[in-house]
Amino acid sequence: MRGAGGTEGGLGEFFLGLAMAAGGGYLLTSQVTVHSGFWGWFGARTFGLTLLPLVVGAGLLFFDGRSRLGWGLTVAGAVVILLGILANLRVYFEPTSLFNTLVMLILLAGGLGLIARSLRPRS
Repeated sequence: MRGAGGTEGGLGEFFLGLAMAAGGGYLLTSQVTVHSGFWGWFGARTFGLTLLPLVVGAGLLFFDGRSRLGWGLTVAGAVVILLGILANLRVYFEPTSLFNTLVMLILLAGGLGLIARSLRPRS
């Protein structure tokens, strides 16, 4: 019987590491708050302008599904909207104690270490 990843590593180590990494990742990400703000392309409130390429592209695609211009406008519009949203996210780490932060980070790092060790062939 082979272990994790087809190696002779331990399945128990793999699943313990997976549980630790998942727990640490969950605890760490539950301490993060994400906010977004208003964004614009050429001004303070021009989000609607960024919708135009997406809407025109979608209209062209409904008319002709193989339209290169339609696909280009649709993809470009979606990328501009996604980048605008991502560029204006504000990520905050909520205040927590040093002990809780260390527990989160050690669970995450220890779990990833156990997963890596379980995938390594035994010698």
